[in-house]
Amino acid sequence: MMVAQLFKGTNRIIWLIFKQNRLKISLWLFGLIGVSLATVSAYTTIYTGEKEIFEFGLTMQNPAMVAMLGKAYQIETFNLGAVFASEMLLLSAVAVSVMNILLVTSSTRMDEEEGRLELIRALPVGRLAYLLAGIILMVIVNSVLFIFLSIGLGLFMHEAFNLESVVLYSGILASTGLFFAGVSAVAAQLTATTRGTLGISFGMLITAYIVRAIGDVGNDLMSLFSPLGWTVRTSVFVENQQWWPILALVCGGTTLLMSTFYLNHKRDINAGLLPDQKGKRYASRFLKSRFGLTWQLEKGTIFSWGIGIFLMSVAFGAILGDLETYFSDLELVKKVLPANSTASMTEQFITLLIWIMSVFAAIPSVSILLKLKKEERMGRTENFYSRAVSRSEIMGSYYIVAFLTGILTQILIGIGLYVSASQVIEKTIGLGSVLASVLAYVPAIWVVIGLTTLLVGVFPKWAGFVWVYMFFAMLVIYLGSLLGFPEWLNRFSAFYHVPLLPNEEVNWLTLSLLSIVGTVLSVSGFLGYNKRDI
Repeated sequence: MMVAQLFKGTNRIIWLIFKQNRLKISLWLFGLIGVSLATVSAYTTIYTGEKEIFEFGLTMQNPAMVAMLGKAYQIETFNLGAVFASEMLLLSAVAVSVMNILLVTSSTRMDEEEGRLELIRALPVGRLAYLLAGIILMVIVNSVLFIFLSIGLGLFMHEAFNLESVVLYSGILASTGLFFAGVSAVAAQLTATTRGTLGISFGMLITAYIVRAIGDVGNDLMSLFSPLGWTVRTSVFVENQQWWPILALVCGGTTLLMSTFYLNHKRDINAGLLPDQKGKRYASRFLKSRFGLTWQLEKGTIFSWGIGIFLMSVAFGAILGDLETYFSDLELVKKVLPANSTASMTEQFITLLIWIMSVFAAIPSVSILLKLKKEERMGRTENFYSRAVSRSEIMGSYYIVAFLTGILTQILIGIGLYVSASQVIEKTIGLGSVLASVLAYVPAIWVVIGLTTLLVGVFPKWAGFVWVYMFFAMLVIYLGSLLGFPEWLNRFSAFYHVPLLPNEEVNWLTLSLLSIVGTVLSVSGFLGYNKRDI
């Protein structure tokens, strides 16, 4: 009877958490399922014969591709399903893991940190009801992903996408997501802040990816120490006999989720099990400034993203050595790379990498600006405005840090690509040209920063829309050509307008217009922030 009291009110809380996160859940599921189905549809028109599939299978034997996308299938076993899994399985698993990490953090540590959990616990509900409700909701979300993705893939009626194959593919994505939901739930018990929970969760995801990459290239046994190493070992669409990864991920995720009840019972509300680090007794003059405080709060985000983007750029640059050999006849690469270009494939691929990485480089800048909205929601900005401090000064500190972060990440992209590419190819683009290529995207990042400023300043309830825009910008890069996006739709992405240096000439008019748009959006955001109620 006492155990039942711990979970009293769970059903109503499930509905409450769902209503709070229904838009996020809907967008995530629509994006994950929609992109997967659109990719299969595109592949059915690209890989129409054994020749194209064989060429793709040969490409996937490249160690750099194995490190990025997972253990390669045997060339003779490749079919359309294997092509799809090689490209999409690991990337989709990472995306599903990110979804679970963000949603679990939102319904556990964030709700606790922002005081919502305390309000609920003041009502006649069980101590563990809120935690159980969040876990059940994530099980439901992953189950919905599994069901609808299985149905969607099965509707293609292709021999490679038979019932067993699509169930196995969808099952491995859902079980990977469930595992990292458990990781995030445990992290929420260890730390006392949302930032700490996300740091541990994403740290585990990145570690799992790196361990898998090293193991897949050099030592299969090492890959088995990574949950993502299990994910890519189902032989889905080929043998369909390796179901143990799903069992291992489900058991691991269940164990983690169940352990959260014990950990939650051992700690106090608004506290974590890990000890807090002691800060300095006295703040420096720099820390006492608005800019210094913002830097202090966001330096962890800046450093972690900077290191991650630099290492990713180095990894991508390492592919360039065998590019002409492995990719020269691959139809998919020809579809993605710029058409009607006289530049070599290596030069085209470098510009494509810079385009992709530049969109990623805008993420930390957006994240920093959105922190201002969070500070306002939690009532901490009142500490500033109770003194003689202008709103423009507060928003300006976040804006400057975000803008400088965008420039810093672009420079790191250029250095990372140059350092690795110069080691694997004889004739490479000079460092100056690479830096010019990456810095050309600063006006596009400025547009994204301006859009975020406008949303935070004028439409704070819709600030999360900027992530939809970022997703769209990435979709234009990866699938715009494959899916035949109309030109007018592509133009909504600021990154689409940037000239692909050094293969194209600098279009100063376009870059100037992007800068003007970024400035207008930013100024509008500042004006709105000064006028609206806090």
